[in-house]
Amino acid sequence: MAGKGTRGLSDRQRAVLDELGITLWLQRAQPALPAAAPLPMPAVTGPAGWEVLERRALACTACTLHQTRTQVVFGTGNRQASWMVIGEAPGADEDRQGEPFVGRAGQLLNEMLRAAGLDRHSVYIANILKCRPPDNRDPRPEEVAACSGFLQRQVELVAPRLILCVGRIAAQTLLDTTAPISTLRGRVHALPGIEAPVVVTYHPAYLLRSPGQKRRAWEDLCLARRTARTPAAA
Repeated sequence: MAGKGTRGLSDRQRAVLDELGITLWLQRAQPALPAAAPLPMPAVTGPAGWEVLERRALACTACTLHQTRTQVVFGTGNRQASWMVIGEAPGADEDRQGEPFVGRAGQLLNEMLRAAGLDRHSVYIANILKCRPPDNRDPRPEEVAACSGFLQRQVELVAPRLILCVGRIAAQTLLDTTAPISTLRGRVHALPGIEAPVVVTYHPAYLLRSPGQKRRAWEDLCLARRTARTPAAA
């Protein structure tokens, strides 16, 4: 007769169960899952490089998010853009439509880009994660690690003059820091191995909840415009 696990049983209880002929199951400790390593990305350049990269992303099962996604949100926009916009992860609308920054937050991002003299089709937009975390929770380290190769290769293929990082999670992940966004915005950042300077601003979803911060977001966009026009970023 199969019995219960041994955790929490006294020696007397174990003896009684043994007398009754009940077999005790020993519960084995489950090994921790190792953090996923970034997938090696193809070094193919040009349109063929994009095709190979997107095909690999659409078929990716490197982390558990593939089990709950509706579709992969790879990226959108001009693949030779001067500006690259990087956000955190797809939300519910993005998961349904397969495109980053749609819905109300996407509409506000479009307005922000227009205010900076750009439009959605003139920039390239991507996220740290290509699949939506359940309930829009924060990305987990192993998910970021599994997805990092895709974003890195996208940055290499676009070769932008400037990266606009929107939101706390995206900024902290990209810059590998725990600093609050209040200290990250307002200055230009450099990333090892990436020539494009990075400017941080608030996520459009946050600005919808806190419209009083839109003035500061505009200051960030002005900084981004000035930075993109400097010879070092040209």
